[in-house]
Amino acid sequence: MKWISILITVSLWEMSQCQYEEDTHWWLSYIQNQFYNYDSVYEEDRPPSSQDCPLECDCPPSFPTAMYCDNRNLKHLPYVPSRMKYVYFQDNHITSVQDDAFENATGLMWVVLNNNQISSDKLGGKVFSKLNNLERLYLDSNNLTRVPSSLPRSLRELHLSSNQLNRLPSNALEGLENMTALHLHDNQIQEIGGAFKWLKSLVLLDLSNNNIRKVPDGLPASLQQLYLEFNHVSTIPDEYFRALPNLQYVRLSHNQLSNDGIPFNTFNTTSLLELDLSYNSLRRIPPVNTNLEHFYLQGNQITEFSIGSFCKIVDITNFSRIQVLRLDGNIIQQNAIPPDSPLCLRHAGLIDI
Repeated sequence: MKWISILITVSLWEMSQCQYEEDTHWWLSYIQNQFYNYDSVYEEDRPPSSQDCPLECDCPPSFPTAMYCDNRNLKHLPYVPSRMKYVYFQDNHITSVQDDAFENATGLMWVVLNNNQISSDKLGGKVFSKLNNLERLYLDSNNLTRVPSSLPRSLRELHLSSNQLNRLPSNALEGLENMTALHLHDNQIQEIGGAFKWLKSLVLLDLSNNNIRKVPDGLPASLQQLYLEFNHVSTIPDEYFRALPNLQYVRLSHNQLSNDGIPFNTFNTTSLLELDLSYNSLRRIPPVNTNLEHFYLQGNQITEFSIGSFCKIVDITNFSRIQVLRLDGNIIQQNAIPPDSPLCLRHAGLIDI
């Protein structure tokens, strides 16, 4: 190497000037000493040592703040070094998480614990309370019967799908005003109360595949996506969606909705872009706003194609922005389509009857 050649040259020059000519091996000692000093400087620049990484896990030097312990047949959480921000414990056999599990790593931002065997009784009540930077918590596919307590205000995403939750007390989500996404699908939830009133920043709420019989109250005005498919909802209160001015996507398929349980202008809101009412018991197409782009009505009992559900007035300047309209699986005859439909639905790329 170039620097070795330089050292040899320098050492030979100094050796020639040396007063003690009898020490013929002086130059070798000099070079060895330079090697030692170079290694000492190099050690200081190395990334954090992997020696603090648990043997059961991987801590890649290229990502020194992440610890991968997924799919290792773990039954207990290993020690988490203080430098970690992202820890992955999914797909194991972990049954409990004690209060002090993350005491040494309070800077954690992501904690991934999905697909384990954690029950609410064995999840420490304050295990997440000191994680003031925590943004995402994944606890899907466990055995939880209630929402974890003492969650930090920093939390932005909470994943609790595929557990055994059956109710949400009104204070279950208190203080989580920064949360933007809440995933509660595939549980057994029947009662909700006013649990969502605390979530002032919520954008996505997924309550699909539960046992819900009425649409939830107190949803925040920030909500953009509401998923309620595969429940038992049969009615929607008058002007329910008017209180949600930012709502763009609503999925209510596979419920028990009929025209009698839906007030006339329930879905006539300007913000809605996608509405899924498939596989219910509708006999008529409910009126929607002209801003709606995707409308799914397949698998109902609709008998007529009413153009008034899309356009109150049909002319050159008044038309619907529907791009996709699915009406297959109903009782509409092909010859029942009004002749002015192409003028009203001029943007439609797919109309399936």
